[in-house]
Order: sequence, then C-alpha cells, then structure tokens
Amino acid sequence: MHNPGMRILVLGGTQFVGRHIVEHLLAAGHAVSILTRGVSPDALPMEVERLRGDRDEGTNGLEALTGRNWDVCVDVSGYTPRQVRASADKLHRHITRYVFVSAVSVYGDPQKRPVSETHPRVTPAGEDVTEVNGDTYGALKVACENIVAEIYGERSTFLRPQVAVGPHDQSGRYAYWVQRALQGGHMLAPGDGTDHVQFIDVHDLARFTTTVIEHNLAGSFNLAGPRLTWAAFMNVLGASNIVWVSAPILSDAGLTFVELPLYRPERGARSGLMDVSNQRAQQAGLTLSDPAVTLRDMQRWMRGREFTAALSREREKQLIDSELGRL
Repeated sequence: MHNPGMRILVLGGTQFVGRHIVEHLLAAGHAVSILTRGVSPDALPMEVERLRGDRDEGTNGLEALTGRNWDVCVDVSGYTPRQVRASADKLHRHITRYVFVSAVSVYGDPQKRPVSETHPRVTPAGEDVTEVNGDTYGALKVACENIVAEIYGERSTFLRPQVAVGPHDQSGRYAYWVQRALQGGHMLAPGDGTDHVQFIDVHDLARFTTTVIEHNLAGSFNLAGPRLTWAAFMNVLGASNIVWVSAPILSDAGLTFVELPLYRPERGARSGLMDVSNQRAQQAGLTLSDPAVTLRDMQRWMRGREFTAALSREREKQLIDSELGRL
C-alpha cells in the first residue's frame, strides 16, 4: 500500500546519492529531515529540515534526534559499526523502518555469477574498526548490516547499490569516459570490447528508495543497472576513433581501475562487481533508465565542469602506440 506524506529522516543527504534520495522523496510529497555535520555544500531546498550532528561521536553526536519521531530512517552515511550502532539504537523506538544503504562490496569477489542477494557475504569487520578503505569497506558494510538486522529485524531494509552514476557524482568514474568521448581524437578503449560494465543511474536508485519506503518493503535488494559489453558502452558514449588496448598491455603498464575507472577485465579481480543481478529489485518495482538517457543527463550536468583524469593524454597515447605496434 502506498503511504503518502510520510516523515523521513535521512542520515547524510547533501552529497551525491543522499542528495538524489532527498530530492526524490520531496518530489513524492514527503517531509524530509536530514542529519549532517554541516560541512559539505548543501544545495537542498529550504523545506528540508536540517539537523546537526557528528556520527563519529557515537550517541553523543546524535543529540539533535532526541525526542523526535519519524516514519522511516534512510541511512546513507553509515560506514562504521560505531556510527550505525549509535543511530540504530537511538532511533529504535522512534521509527517504523530503518533503510540502510549498503553496497555490493558486501559480497567480496564471488566467482559464482551473477551475484544475487543469496550470495554469502564476507566476514564482518569488528565493531572497533573505524578506518574505511578498499580493504575494509565491504567488511564494514556487513558489520553495519548485521547491527541493523539485529535491532530492527523485519523492520530493516538493505539497499546494495552497485556503481551509481549521474549528476553530482564527484568521483569521476563515469565522468572520465563521458569527457574523454567528447574530447575526440584516438581514444583508448580497454580490453577487446567483450568485457562487461554495469552501473546504475542514481535517479533509478533514488526512485527505488522511495518505492521501498512507500510500500514498506523489507529485505535486501541489489541495485544494478543494465549490463553492457564495453563495445556497447563505447557506442552509447558516441566514442569515435577507438583503439582497443588489450588487457595484458594494460596490466603490464600497471594500470588499474583507478586510471581506467569502471574497467574490470572479465573474471579478473573484483569483476563480480560488473555481473550483479537486479532481478529481485525489479520484481519489487525498480525501473531502469536507458543508458543513453543516463549519458545525456550526465553531459548536461558536466557542461562547464572539468574532471582531472588519472590517465594523462600522454600516457594514453603511449599505450595506444604500444597496441598499434603489436598489431
């Protein structure tokens, strides 16, 4: 049943994913409060209630929530057990559902594909772990999920986005390819075109979060977009003068997904991230944007903005020349 006009608390909410979730909730007619430190730029509408707190301080950082009630909490800024334990405990009797934005990293690097919600998760990090990095991220998200499940049971929902892309994404992962295709000239394309890339439009993610809230959906949902070959992705980008540079050359050159964002060779390290099943979420109401729509949306937002690429044009040319010399 659709519940209109609900009161929603968003932990975080001013940056990329959180910002889109807040905007979609407002557009659906809900009243939104956010809890942030007040440090990040805040371009949200005036009708959003702004509460201040610091989750790194545990319960002491959540005083602004005392004595308040909401229908649902959406946690987009919970990265450590200390942060999530405090908010989950504090809100337990003051909300009906806790929606935790997790990540597909909870599955680690599974060899069985596609990755579904029934896949085993990695071993959770200890509740005393506070350092968030590439090695701890997935294990920390598992620990956070476990805390929410322990406290809320059937009143908990876990959203596990894959790679989210769209306006306000400052990571440059998707922006690199959009910008590079627009620049023209001989363009390095990784692999041979048969590897896969998968990402979800942030609008689709935010819209499904609203669906989860309005229909009181429980459980875990992988949020992933269409799975494309790199050849299809290059077509979507409108890239011309493509030179496919083989995975061995890229590997020998020491290039990783940092210099070539979104690229993970088929069956290579963490390539399960590019083979995620969205079937359960689609059955629950997830709708997916056409990749061409996602591209146009991003191009509009990027107009006038420059993203610094980790892969310089000089380095790119060297790799292209290496590939052409091999042929």
